[in-house]
Amino acid sequence: MPATPHLFGFCLALQLLAAAGCGAQQRIVATIVATYHDRPPYLSPGSDGAPTGLTGTPAANAFRDAGIAVTWMMAPTNRQLAMVKDPQQPSCAVGWFRNAERERFARFTKPIYRDKNWILLANAGYTMPEGATLEQLLQNPETRILVKENYSYGPDIDAMIVRGKATVAVSAGSTDQLLQSVSGGAVDFMFVSEEEGQYAMSRRPGASGPQNGRGAGLRLLRPKGLPHGAERHIMCGKSVPDSVIERLNKAITFR
Repeated sequence: MPATPHLFGFCLALQLLAAAGCGAQQRIVATIVATYHDRPPYLSPGSDGAPTGLTGTPAANAFRDAGIAVTWMMAPTNRQLAMVKDPQQPSCAVGWFRNAERERFARFTKPIYRDKNWILLANAGYTMPEGATLEQLLQNPETRILVKENYSYGPDIDAMIVRGKATVAVSAGSTDQLLQSVSGGAVDFMFVSEEEGQYAMSRRPGASGPQNGRGAGLRLLRPKGLPHGAERHIMCGKSVPDSVIERLNKAITFR
């Protein structure tokens, strides 16, 4: 039976709506901004603006292999969070831990990397009691620790800091500024992954390889009770379509 004008018009309208919806989603995908900050060995800017490093390289590869057009942008961590929370601008940030607080405003890809164990990057003059546990260090009111604003150190360390009695200094500074606070004696120590700690120490004067004084006045400590490292993800705002997360997950090769 030949199609009636009404039926033909209805089908045409459905096709136009579907095409418009597909086009809108493609436009959204094309405007995604992915942010990161200079934090070797995890993140460093590449020659094309895309990040390199332990989390930067797999993130850049995932966007490329998923066929998602992306604009790479370097931004401080607080700015990255503000952009992810902004419903008007679909954006993602590279290398973030997943926790309940962040899940309220963000969605996460599969892991792109898992840290090695946590360690303490301490002032060279700080003396840790022999056999001390991390919990004991944090229960000492004379202990001075440095944490980065809006950072998470995983659920175990975050909880120990909250219930501890140590003096906590909070900073929004760069990695170099944090290291200067520790090496200068403003605080006793900060939490870093094994990878980040080893990188910092490799940059100290007298170490082999490239040097910038970053590890001067520092030492690595491993008290008992330090938890294993956590998984890092690409964190995206809830305005980023599900299809983008699905395509990124298919492209991520970390297991």
